[in-house]
Amino acid sequence: MTARVVARRTGATTVPEPDSAPDRLLARAALGDEQAFAALYDHLAGPIFGVVLQVLRSRAQAEEVTQEVLLEIWRKAATFDARRGRVQSWALTIAHRRAIDRVRSEQSAIDREVRAHRLDLRRPYDDVTETTLDQFDRSRVRAALAALTELQRESILLAYFQGYTCREVSEKLGVAIGTVKTRMRDGLVRLRDALGVHR
Repeated sequence: MTARVVARRTGATTVPEPDSAPDRLLARAALGDEQAFAALYDHLAGPIFGVVLQVLRSRAQAEEVTQEVLLEIWRKAATFDARRGRVQSWALTIAHRRAIDRVRSEQSAIDREVRAHRLDLRRPYDDVTETTLDQFDRSRVRAALAALTELQRESILLAYFQGYTCREVSEKLGVAIGTVKTRMRDGLVRLRDALGVHR
């Protein structure tokens, strides 16, 4: 499944099924039932879009993030735990988190452009020197990362370079969240010491 099935649901409505409670639909979707997911899509798409639009204020971006959220729900259907709440609450939590991530990403891009613009206004610099220093810094970071344990390195790379939350890192690596947090903290301390960064 996937984007094809999600995309074709836009604007469509389905006749409610007897077994159409969201938790049952999600359980069937977790087993690969595309028809159940299509019905679940109809149930969740509107509320998800509403939450995302409130955060992003852009219809185009909200539509894009809504599709991402629905695909994430399809992929993570098997991880849903009904004891922790309702399907719609779970879906809207994912939607809100994704929308916030998009805002942060946009803000980071703007901040990078502002920093780059400020650098451009400073005195001209020596390209060769800058390139050499940049390569030196990268090799120091690679060496420092290589000195970490595998769990520390994977946790830090997933969290700080790929944007995963601690809980997502925990799920991805199959390790308790407390262990992930401890390893990340220890790993960051070792990185800071190896790179000579002092607070």
